[in-house]
Amino acid sequence: MIQVTINNQKVQVEESSTILKACEKLSIDIPTFCHDDRLKAFGACRICVVEVEGMKKLAAACADKVKDGMVIHTHSQRVIDARKEILELMWGVHDNDCLSCEKAGDCKLQNYCFEYGVEASTSEYQMNLLGRYDTSNKFYTIDRDKCILCGKCIRMCGELQNTHAIGFDCRSSDMHVAHPFSQGMSGSTCVSCGNCVNVCPTGALMEKKDKPFRNWDIEKKVRTTCVYCGVGCQIDLVVKNNRVVRIDPAVDALNKGLLCVKGKFAYNFIGHPDRLTSPLIRKEGKLVEATWDEAYDLIAEKVKMTKENYGSDGFAGFSSAKCTTEDNYIIQKFFRAVLGTNNIDHCARL
Repeated sequence: MIQVTINNQKVQVEESSTILKACEKLSIDIPTFCHDDRLKAFGACRICVVEVEGMKKLAAACADKVKDGMVIHTHSQRVIDARKEILELMWGVHDNDCLSCEKAGDCKLQNYCFEYGVEASTSEYQMNLLGRYDTSNKFYTIDRDKCILCGKCIRMCGELQNTHAIGFDCRSSDMHVAHPFSQGMSGSTCVSCGNCVNVCPTGALMEKKDKPFRNWDIEKKVRTTCVYCGVGCQIDLVVKNNRVVRIDPAVDALNKGLLCVKGKFAYNFIGHPDRLTSPLIRKEGKLVEATWDEAYDLIAEKVKMTKENYGSDGFAGFSSAKCTTEDNYIIQKFFRAVLGTNNIDHCARL
């Protein structure tokens, strides 16, 4: 452990800690765009700069390591001026459309501009020469004018998703993030998982929705388990008007903020009008609604009759990859120990 001084407060930290981690120990908030605890330090956006006594240049808090005896100032006038200048440069290539932007209220650029007093850009806005919008992907859209080149989507795709479908292209003022999202595009490795969308700090990458909504429209978030396989990824159902309008991956869970394309985007079945809301029993050739007690009584009657007439091997069980490991254990135990048959299989074998 070593000792550093941050804003006149002394703190003990591990020698390998970054300045950002040391600030977190003192609950000092440092603005970040490109930083993510799951990714390697990048230091691209520079919004996290701090002043270190004895250093001529401002240090990037997310990437620079602490040293014993280091004296750090996180909100000196020099730091504030630098952060404001960075924000002004980022804002300068933006179209001033916060009033109509769906990301409003949940956009880091917007929030930091408010915090540091950055007004609408006075520079002449020029639309991205590549074309502003790309809507070719089935699940999300790209607004290139809102991209701040933080590289977070690129590193998410490469370091955590291991797909390497996104990268920087060109240099200088022509630099942009190349998203090979077009369906059927030759050579694209994109699997539309949406993990890049989850980490985008602005409105550059946005999920397609039937009805757009703003962050302050959200009523609640409900933690649950994804239903699409036995991994058990944790998700937060984003609810508006008692309807799920988005899926957010849980960062503080085994999936660590990652989801597949189904877990992220395939949730419309939740409120679909064709969903069954009660058990159905066939009576006189037609399926009619029944209570759970009626359904269980019928199942028990059929099980007893089948075993008496055909024996244990008259049964076969077929389980689902959507069930949890515990549920799959129960069904195979029921068929083997209660019904007395090994005729049990699982859809994942197909």
